[in-house]
Amino acid sequence: MTTQRTRSLGRPTLDAVAARAGVGRGTVSRVVNGSPQVSPEARAAVQQAIAELGYVPNRAARALVTQRTDSVALVVSESEERVFGEPFFAGIVRGISSGLLDTPMQLWLAMAQSPAERERVEHHLTNQHVDGVLLLSLHDADPLPTLLEQRGLPSVLGGRPARMLHPDARPAYFVDVDNAGGARLAVEYLLASGRRRVATIAGPQDMGVGVARLTGYHEAIRHSGQPAGGLVAYGDFSEGSGTAAMRQLLEHHPDLDAVFVASDLMACGALRALREAGRRVPQDVAVVGFEDAPIARQSDPPLTTVYQPVEEMGRQMARLLLSRIRRDEMQVPYVLLETHMVPRASA
Repeated sequence: MTTQRTRSLGRPTLDAVAARAGVGRGTVSRVVNGSPQVSPEARAAVQQAIAELGYVPNRAARALVTQRTDSVALVVSESEERVFGEPFFAGIVRGISSGLLDTPMQLWLAMAQSPAERERVEHHLTNQHVDGVLLLSLHDADPLPTLLEQRGLPSVLGGRPARMLHPDARPAYFVDVDNAGGARLAVEYLLASGRRRVATIAGPQDMGVGVARLTGYHEAIRHSGQPAGGLVAYGDFSEGSGTAAMRQLLEHHPDLDAVFVASDLMACGALRALREAGRRVPQDVAVVGFEDAPIARQSDPPLTTVYQPVEEMGRQMARLLLSRIRRDEMQVPYVLLETHMVPRASA
């Protein structure tokens, strides 16, 4: 009854919320604006008052005062088919959404693969529209990070760019998993099981993730003393490219007995090519993927793989971007997450 009567008097104000919560107007303002400088008790009281009164912040008025839009963009340089069809992207979005949950920030998603899409996205990425930008699936020639830097928009990359693997690279804000370390784990696992001709299906070499996982493969092979022999084929992280690359490897290296594949989707494609060629997995050829996506548990046989914490990657991307928007001081401008092996039946 009280809530209905309050709402009928007109749109609740910041002062009304403060009176209901028993706090000052400034405290309500800090809660609404997502400031961490509020005690948990005061925050809970304000949030309860907001719910009881049905208070809705005037976003336009707040933007004039705070010079913030309360919006961040996630820009993915892939097609809609891949973004909505591959579990990696869904996991990243879940993680980012979780990282923004206790803030007033709204997330909008844009695909920027075609020239028309890129033009629209670049036009929208200004501080009049968003407070910061998350970038995913970038290739090294992409001018978007430089453009955002020139516009003064805080940005965070999902994945370390390939250029960052060079010693003299300029620092960048990014969140990534230890791709090289995970690849080394996978190859060492195969070698420890007695495999002697370990091939790899690598990802695109204009992406940091593709370069790092291939680097880890080479490091493990070199350390083992086994001859590498050019046992490398390339894909684009899609299932079809994994099938094509596995056929290529079998044609040129029919004596291979194991393959480390730089993504689970490509690994499932490789399993198809091995079945077509009459090779038993793991008896004839052992297969290890990377990601531990749901498809790894559903493949035939279930896929041994390297786990990467995709949702945590998304959460850390959101956290790092919020820190940049607040202009927090940061000792290290990046986050590197650990990986581990998940043994199943394919190796």
